[in-house]
Amino acid sequence: MARLLAIDTSSSWCSVALSAGTAKPLFRHEKLSATASQNLLPWIEALLQEAEIDPQDLDAIAVGVGPGAFTGVRLGVAVTQGLALSANLPVIPVISLDAIAAQFNHKDQANSSAKNLVVAIDARMDEVYWAQYQLQSNAFPKRISDVKLSSPETVDFSEADAVIGSAIVEFGNRLAIPKTTIQNAQIGIHSLGILMLAQIMWDQDLQISVDRLEPLYIRNKVAFTTEERLQNTLVK
Repeated sequence: MARLLAIDTSSSWCSVALSAGTAKPLFRHEKLSATASQNLLPWIEALLQEAEIDPQDLDAIAVGVGPGAFTGVRLGVAVTQGLALSANLPVIPVISLDAIAAQFNHKDQANSSAKNLVVAIDARMDEVYWAQYQLQSNAFPKRISDVKLSSPETVDFSEADAVIGSAIVEFGNRLAIPKTTIQNAQIGIHSLGILMLAQIMWDQDLQISVDRLEPLYIRNKVAFTTEERLQNTLVK
C-alpha cells in the first residue's frame, strides 16, 4: 500500500489523513475556522511524527480539489503544492463529490437494492453541486455523470435509489427526491474518503506532477453576487 497524505479543506471542515504502514490510517478532522490555515501544517506535521516518517518518505500527496468553498479549495491546493514541491512528490487530485461517494457505507449497499446514487451538496448562493453514481458490489461507486451545478429544484433524482450529502438538510422539500429513496445527509467530505480513492488512483498510476495541479471550480465566476443575479433576471 502506498504511503499517502490526504488533505481536504473544500468544505466547512479541515481534514487530514495519513496512510503510512500503521494498522489504521491516522487522521485529524475538525470544523474549519479562521485559524485553519495556521493549524493545517501543524496537523500534518503531527501525523507524520506519529507515523515516524518524513514528508520525503511519502509516495504522493492527495488533495480534494473541489468543487467546494472557494477559499477552502484554494487553501488545500496551495498547501499541497508547497509540500509536494519541497519533498519532490507527485500529487493525486480527488474530486470532492467522488470522495463523498466513496464513503457511502458498503454495508448499506449490501442491505439494500440501491443501484444508483446521487451525491448532492450545498454550493451556497441557493445552488447545489451534484453528480450521479452507479453502485457496484464490493467496489466504490462509479461516477456516471459530470459534476454539475444547478438550482435545488432541477437536480435530477429520477434514477436515484440513494441520495447523500448536505443538500438534503439545506434544501429539504425543494429537492425532488422520491419518497422511497435512501437518504443520508450525514455523509460529507472527509480526508479518509480522499485517502481511499487516492490509493486506487495510485494503483492505476493516476498521480500527476505538482505543476499540473489545479482546483476544480464549477462556477465560471466565483464572486457572482446576489445583486448581479437579480440584474440578469430583470434583463431576461
